[in-house]
Amino acid sequence: MRLTTTLAAAAAIAVSGVAANAGGLSPVVEVPMVEVMTPAPAVGSISSGYIILGLLAALVAASASF
Repeated sequence: MRLTTTLAAAAAIAVSGVAANAGGLSPVVEVPMVEVMTPAPAVGSISSGYIILGLLAALVAASASF
């Protein structure tokens, strides 16, 4: 039974491979590469309010564990 399943799977893979290449391989189409320049993020883009809020949350979490 296992040999039959293996042979059936191999036949299905072989048939799908032949069907995929039935029309032949298409010629390679080269697409020119276009490089998009993105601006670098500004230095100090994180608001100082978020840093203070994060430090305060860390202090509260640390004090709760004692």
